[in-house]
Amino acid sequence: MRLLPLLTACLVAIALYAVIMERDFLRAMANGGTTPEPVAEAAADAGPAQAEAVSVVVQPSRAQPVQSGIVLSGRTEAVRKVEVRAETSGLVVSEPIRKGASVEKGQLLCELDPGTRAAELAEAEARLVEAETNLRTTESLRARGFSSETDLISRRAAFQAAEAQVERARRELDRLSITAPFDGLLETDTAELGALLQPGAACATVIALDPIRLVGFVPELDVEKVMTGAPAGARLVTGQVLSGQVTFLSRSADPVTRTFRVDVEVPNPDLAIRDGVTAEILIGLAGRSGHLLPQSALTLNDRGQLGVRINDDGTARFVPVELIRDEARGVWVGGLPETAEVIVVGQEFVEDGRAITVTRRQETTQ
Repeated sequence: MRLLPLLTACLVAIALYAVIMERDFLRAMANGGTTPEPVAEAAADAGPAQAEAVSVVVQPSRAQPVQSGIVLSGRTEAVRKVEVRAETSGLVVSEPIRKGASVEKGQLLCELDPGTRAAELAEAEARLVEAETNLRTTESLRARGFSSETDLISRRAAFQAAEAQVERARRELDRLSITAPFDGLLETDTAELGALLQPGAACATVIALDPIRLVGFVPELDVEKVMTGAPAGARLVTGQVLSGQVTFLSRSADPVTRTFRVDVEVPNPDLAIRDGVTAEILIGLAGRSGHLLPQSALTLNDRGQLGVRINDDGTARFVPVELIRDEARGVWVGGLPETAEVIVVGQEFVEDGRAITVTRRQETTQ
C-alpha cells in the first residue's frame, strides 16, 4: 500500500518535467511530428518598427503664451501703524479723541499740563542774557589786556551752557503737545482727560491704510520665480478682489518655516480694506510658452519620466514635459516643439519607434 503514493509522485514529476522542459517537443508530437517554426521569435526580433501599425488618435497642438502664477495664503496689513507715546511726564489736559476718527499729520492728540516748565524756560533765558553780557565784558577787557585767557574761556563755556539750558527747556515744552506723525485713523482712543502719562506711556495708536499692504510667504523652491514689480492680485475672505504689484521680497528666510516674506501694495483710497484680513494672493510670473493638452495624454516612460507621446513621421516618440499649471480644460505643459501632434488616445499601447496609424482630433485653442 505504501508503494502507490510513491509511484503516483514519480508519475506527476515526470509529467511536470515533460510539460515544462519539453514543451516544444510535445507540441511537435501533437502537430504530427513536425518541428514548429519560431514565428513568435522572428516577429519579436523584427522590432516595433516592423510590427503591425497601431491605430491612435492625435491632437495637433501649437505653443501659446501661458499666464502662470504662485498662489499664497496671506493677510492684509496697514502700511503704517504706530503707538504714539509720551516723551515726558504730565497730566493730560486735552479732551480725548475717540477711536475711528481721521487725523492729519501734526494734529494734536494729547496735551500735557506744563506745570513749572514755562518758568524754567524764563529762568534759562535770563541766565543766557547774563552769560552773554559777562562774555562780552570779558572779551572787551581781554582786548585791553585787563583779563586773562582763562577768564575768557570760562565765560564762553558759561554762555554755551546757558544756551543749551534754554534749548532743553524749549524742547521740554514742545514735548507737552503729542501730535499725529502722519495722516491716518485712530485705532484707539487718545489718553483720557486727567490721566497721568509717564515717559513711554501710550497716548494713542494711529494706522494708515492707503495704500494697504498684502503680506504672504513664498516657499524657498519658488522664491527665484518672484520678482519685485511683478503684477499681483488677491481675493479677501470678505469677497473683495484687489490688484497691485510686488514691492518687497525678503532676502532672509523665516528660520522656522523656511519661507520668504513678500509684500504687495494695493491702492485703498476709500479705506474699505481693513488691516489683518485673510487673503489668497496670486503673484504673476514671467510669461512662457506651453501646450494645452488633456490630462489623460500624460504618460510615463520606462524610467518614470513624465511626458507625452507624439507622432514623428508615422512613428511614436516619447517626449518629456514639464507641468506649468492645470485648469478645468486640461494641463499646460512645456518642453514640446512649437508645433506637435500629441497622441491622446492609444499612447499607452505604443513605444518609441512603433508604427502608428493616425486619426487627427481638432486642435485645442486658448
